Amino acid sequence: MHALILAGGLSHERDVSIRSGRRVHEFLRGRFDKVSLLDVDSELVPTLRFGDVDVVWPLLHGASGEDGSLQALLELVGVPFVGTGSKEARVAWNKAVAKAVLLREGIATPDYVTLPQSLFREVGAEHILDLIVDRFSLPVVVKPVRGGSALGVSVVQSREDLASAMVHCFAYGDTALIEKAVIGTEVAMSVLGTGDAARVLPAVEMVTDNGDYDFDARYNPGRVEYFAPARLSDAAREAAERTALQVHRVMGLRDLSRVDIILDGEGVPQVIDINIVPGMTETSLFPQAAEAAGLDLAAVYGELVDEAFARHSAR
Repeated sequence: MHALILAGGLSHERDVSIRSGRRVHEFLRGRFDKVSLLDVDSELVPTLRFGDVDVVWPLLHGASGEDGSLQALLELVGVPFVGTGSKEARVAWNKAVAKAVLLREGIATPDYVTLPQSLFREVGAEHILDLIVDRFSLPVVVKPVRGGSALGVSVVQSREDLASAMVHCFAYGDTALIEKAVIGTEVAMSVLGTGDAARVLPAVEMVTDNGDYDFDARYNPGRVEYFAPARLSDAAREAAERTALQVHRVMGLRDLSRVDIILDGEGVPQVIDINIVPGMTETSLFPQAAEAAGLDLAAVYGELVDEAFARHSAR
């Protein structure tokens, strides 16, 4: 068995992807006959078509790695891979589309609007900003409609900061999602498995030094205090677990995912993000959840590779 891990790429999250790939590579070494780590480049397709690759684990974060493009390529080549299929990935990657699916299924997610950068130029930014404040009141969260690792995300507390938050957002994408900020306990809910066999791992609670779980806090040790399992009441924990599992199944996700949730003041789980390629770095949340469940990471990762190969062979 030759397992190939794909990492790197050209997105803003390249460095995080490489760190995730290296960590998974460390855990899989020795479990299979051959485990390779490849930085995605023009040699990818020849390697997949004419090499000896049996299973691929795509660990690219951000565009191309999570928007379904890489998954579609792997499906074209016909090589088995760990993770969600291309069509489902495209839906989950677009935050506005994903939120529409969640609302249709009765799953709570913060009220929102999506606006392209071009509209601000055409009708005047100040008028739109006033409408946003009137519609949602503050605070709001501004984020790119496509993206991960909190890049381009701002929590806006005042009208004066809203314009700069939009500029920051548009540096990472041409469409912004503005949603009502939810005050509560933020937890990461990792899901392992597919369909009826999927199960939720213990919630991981994040408490940052400034209340902002941003890119720097996520990937630089010391900025965040983690609680795994999270400090939740039984009722809150069960509600978060039900929601995460429902999201995983409704969205058609496969093998593993991470659903980010804020439990609001009434204990309602509000879904704020869906991740089909969770980070696997030293500070990432999926590995923390697996360890909190008493699982051996090498065994978990190896089983994911085995299941991807078996699923493909059964077709």
